[in-house]
Amino acid sequence: MAQPTSSRKQSSRALPDGLEPPRRHWAVATLMVVLTIASLDATMANVALPAIAQDLNIPPGQAVWVMIAYSLAVVVSLLPFSAVAERIGFRRMFALGLTVFMLGAVGCALSSSLATLMPARVAQGFGSSMLMCLFGGLVRNIYPINKLGFGISLNALMVGTMAVLGPPLGAFLLEMASWPWVFGIHIPLCIVAYFGIRFLPDVPTSNHRFDVWACLLSIIGFGLFVWGLDTLVDRPLQAVACMGIAVLAAALLVRRSRGDPAPLVPVDLLRIRPVGFAVAASCCSFASSMSAFVALPFYFLHVLGYSYGETGLLLAWWSVGTAVMAPIAGRLADRHQVAVLCGIGAACMAAGILWAALLPRGAGFAWVSASMLLGGVGFGFFQTPNNRAMLMGAPRRRSGAAGGLQATTRVFGQSIGTALAAVGFHLSENHGATLALFMSVTCALAALGINVARYYSREPDLTL
Repeated sequence: MAQPTSSRKQSSRALPDGLEPPRRHWAVATLMVVLTIASLDATMANVALPAIAQDLNIPPGQAVWVMIAYSLAVVVSLLPFSAVAERIGFRRMFALGLTVFMLGAVGCALSSSLATLMPARVAQGFGSSMLMCLFGGLVRNIYPINKLGFGISLNALMVGTMAVLGPPLGAFLLEMASWPWVFGIHIPLCIVAYFGIRFLPDVPTSNHRFDVWACLLSIIGFGLFVWGLDTLVDRPLQAVACMGIAVLAAALLVRRSRGDPAPLVPVDLLRIRPVGFAVAASCCSFASSMSAFVALPFYFLHVLGYSYGETGLLLAWWSVGTAVMAPIAGRLADRHQVAVLCGIGAACMAAGILWAALLPRGAGFAWVSASMLLGGVGFGFFQTPNNRAMLMGAPRRRSGAAGGLQATTRVFGQSIGTALAAVGFHLSENHGATLALFMSVTCALAALGINVARYYSREPDLTL
């Protein structure tokens, strides 16, 4: 098939309403491959943390830094990469992200110590960030407006399905081989994704000046806040100083971004009420899920006494619930208020995680599976309506910024969740996993509270 011609210079008003088949189908397939890569990386790396800690002879608190380093790299670079993508084009950024991610995966697979694994994970994080910042904008430009809800649901279904396969696949690799294979499995998928780049939509580029100072303030604000949160127990004075500097940098960044027609930090979108509520709720929801997923492998292995294979199956039940519920929630969002759907989802998440945290050693496999299924159902019920509200609330000419904001919110929430899990392990090596689960419940309840406020604020419905 011939490569589609570029039309970057066209105005946003001349943009077609999505791609025409068969190009749309190939673009969706390419996006699905990259979503597979990102989903497998997150779920399999979590399952591998205990094996990494044992093989490298490091405590769990240090092993969690395999996830924190990745999350930090993503969260500090998402907004800058979103701004760069709007200037160099989505397809160029997509190709660059695939390359950097694949090289990082090679480095992780070849690592033999924490000192070599950490830089490779950082590189993988930067590559993932280059891809994540495009997802929302790509969905907004691949699908016509009347199929946008389907597109968001399909993304959620793919993420959920791969998350179902990720834990048992990671556990299988750990049982049959070793943890480096958890990272090496991404390499052939990256190669496959290269062949679909030419089918991605031609999103017009921006000629606005890149704000270097805003970029630096963004890195300082996000990076120091997550770093400070992780060191809160060991070095409280340093942690408070880091988070204070982070808050100051964020305030300066917001002030600098006011009045800019295309700011690096899309504060103009945050002033849109549906977007603002969606961002706050999403941050808490992802903090809850990530804190739980970092803690649960240790909890199942060391507290409840399950094997790696059983742990993978238990984590898969969460993903089954997410995969089944995400498309259903997408359909319900056409007829019911987002706040109601997301509130129910957050409540189910909190209930499922709390149920798992209160189970005694020797609890039946079915009971643990049921708790994971309930948490996953809640997560899937929450994410699709919330993501749709975030993307639909922004003007289409700002779809790139909306996609970057969506990805930044997700990863920032995940970074907070990972840091909270690390705080739990620092507080108690024996009971750290259980403490992290209670922190996860607290974040889910915060998401519930935000949706209660969203309901009573009379947020306007966003129908397709």
